Amino acid sequence: MAEAVRINLALQGGGAHGAFTWGVLDRLLEEPEIEIAAITGTSAGALNGAALKSGMLAGGNEGAREMLDWLWQQIGALRDEALPDWLQGWMPHPEVVSKSLEYSLPYSFGEAVGRMMSPYAWGPLYRNPLEKIVERFDFDRVCAHEGPEFYVCATQVRDGKIRVFSGDQLNTRVIMASACLPTVFQAVELEDPQTGTIEPFWDGGYTGNPALFPLFEKHLPDDVVVVNINPLLRDKTPVSPPEIQNRINEISFNASLLRELRAIDFVQRLLQTGALTPGTMKDLRIHMIADDALMNALSVATKMVPVPTVIAQLKEAGRRAAGRFLESHKSDLGHRQTADLRAMFS
Repeated sequence: MAEAVRINLALQGGGAHGAFTWGVLDRLLEEPEIEIAAITGTSAGALNGAALKSGMLAGGNEGAREMLDWLWQQIGALRDEALPDWLQGWMPHPEVVSKSLEYSLPYSFGEAVGRMMSPYAWGPLYRNPLEKIVERFDFDRVCAHEGPEFYVCATQVRDGKIRVFSGDQLNTRVIMASACLPTVFQAVELEDPQTGTIEPFWDGGYTGNPALFPLFEKHLPDDVVVVNINPLLRDKTPVSPPEIQNRINEISFNASLLRELRAIDFVQRLLQTGALTPGTMKDLRIHMIADDALMNALSVATKMVPVPTVIAQLKEAGRRAAGRFLESHKSDLGHRQTADLRAMFS
């Protein structure tokens, strides 16, 4: 068997749309020729990363797949690994579900209440619903030095800067902080890894979705596979209030990733022109797995409300997207970049 090619994974956050990443990872884990060296994740990406690493250390790639299945069964109350192929055709397209949910009275009422009512108004009745899921991860494995290196991003509320947690710093509250939308959840108080003081943290998507700079270390491979679940491009101008709010959300949560990709592209150009000596800066190869057509059809409604049928369809869409990537670019891993960063910023 040929030597496995080592890659890093960069997993975006995006609420229940993170089920797409579940599908991508499920397909990648079927490839014995691919070794995951490091994972950086935010929000749903952090949840997926924690499940992958803990499952991998318990039972290899199959253990990772089983743990990811368990995670999304908990989130979406799914009973089966996926909907049977024959049943998929009978399910409404995720766009139909998304639009129905977006304009439903309960969702609209919840959105209105969320804009007027602070999550702190619940007092002692408040509990982050993610806690009962995240606390069941085996953090001895999530924090272990064996297996893929794992980095989780969160936003420090007071200074508005990114913080990256790894190794023994990881725990239930760090994962919850990475997924803490401030209009929905109370800020999560953690020990700041830079100052050692207790500070409030919000969702990492505002400052690193996900952060790529932890992957710049020399001992890590040069290939970074970004699983993108927030569409970079929407051809249609948003006009309705939900559409406008949804696009604001997407732009905000893509901004930090685009800044880092632009910096990577700049370094690549300096190396290519000889302005930088090879070896002085990390020359990363960026790859992206996405389904912008599907994500353009969805909205923030199906991010916030985990509809089981949509979660199952997102998983299958993720598997298909990963399959297309492997068919076209598996041989490029370890050799050449497949994401056209120059076109992305032109």
